[in-house]
This record gives sequence, C-alpha cells and structure tokens, in this order.
Amino acid sequence: MPTEPADVAAWRKAERARLLAAREAIPLAERREDDARITERVVEGFALLRGLVVGFYWPFKGEVDPRVALLRLREGGARAALPVVIEKKAPLQFREWWPGCVTQPGVFDLPVPVEGAIVVPDAVLAPPVGFDARGYRLGYGGGYFDRTLAALSPRPIAIALAREASRIETIHPQPYDVPMDFVVTEGGIHQVTASGLRLLAEAAQAGRIAEAIRAGRAAGAGASGA
Repeated sequence: MPTEPADVAAWRKAERARLLAAREAIPLAERREDDARITERVVEGFALLRGLVVGFYWPFKGEVDPRVALLRLREGGARAALPVVIEKKAPLQFREWWPGCVTQPGVFDLPVPVEGAIVVPDAVLAPPVGFDARGYRLGYGGGYFDRTLAALSPRPIAIALAREASRIETIHPQPYDVPMDFVVTEGGIHQVTASGLRLLAEAAQAGRIAEAIRAGRAAGAGASGA
C-alpha cells in the first residue's frame, strides 16, 4: 500500500495507464450500449438538472459520452457549459455551450466555446479514469476538477459518469481529493455516503437526494457569507 505522496503519485500513474488501456479495449458497440444506459439514468434520475447550469466534458479515450444526456437536459431548460483550463494548478473556468456554437481546440484538442458566457455550474458531470468504493475519482493527474469543486461555494453537485470496468478498491485519497456525490455506471446510480457507495434501488431516489444536498450546501454557503 503506497503511503508517501511520491509513492501514491507513482501508483496512480501506473493505475491510470492500466485503467485507460482497459477502458479503450472495451468494444465500441459495448461502450455505446453502456452509454445509452447511463444517459437514461442521468436524465431520469436527475430531473433537477433541467433547471440548472450543468458543467460537462467532451469525451475522449473511451470515456462515457455525456452529450446525448446534455442535449435532452437542455430541451428541459438546462444550460450546458464546458471546462476551460486557464492556467496550471488552478480551478477550471466554465463557458456556456450550445449545439453549433463556435469552438476552438483547447487542452487535448478538445473543443472550447469561443462565444459562450463564463458561468458557474450548479452541477458537474465528471469523467473519472477510475473510481473507488468511497466515491473518490482518479482523474488524469492535473487535479483540475478537485480544485474547481473545492473553490466553488456552494459546491456543485458532482456526478461521475463511469464504466464498471473503471471501479477499483481505492485511489488512496489525499487531503486535496474531493469525493463525488454520485457515481453513475451501466450498473446503476450510486450515492456516495460516509460509509461508501450505495446503489440506489430506483432512479427517482437520486433526484431527491441531490435536491437535499443542493439545499444543504446553499444554506451552508449563505451562513458562511452572512
């Protein structure tokens, strides 16, 4: 078990490479079937997103594709936003995105809206390379999502979209790691609790839990700013 920061970093680098290779090895047809299941769970389980600003990501390297879910949420009134890397070791900025908006290549050549307004997301769909039994997310190593979640007040609802093949026992979380609120896979919607992941019996539970989390954080942010 790695314990020192340097050991954890080396372990994560090796585990990240392993998980990426395993994810990209999943046949495309299987990934698309899983994406369709995950899309339905997001749309059915998180009705509250239709009234919010939702940060999302442009998929690559076999990630779960969130775009169909975003299009359906936008039809219900949601605003979508893509992340922008402003500088290293800093929180992400989010710019509003809509179908057909002008974009330019950003980090990893992923599209960044040129005309979109800078917005603050109420919820974020996050792309983990791996996720663990306590709801922590292993990313690509830059720490951008963790810094962003930690910097925003109230903290956005964090929903990881992942494949079951990306599940691991632990990412060996460090003090700067921020757990997700939910992890959605082809196997179901998992709430992140103090005792670990809890598979919800029905999608509607997720919406009620998310509403309670959002209300609690808004109240906490208001109290701290009073």
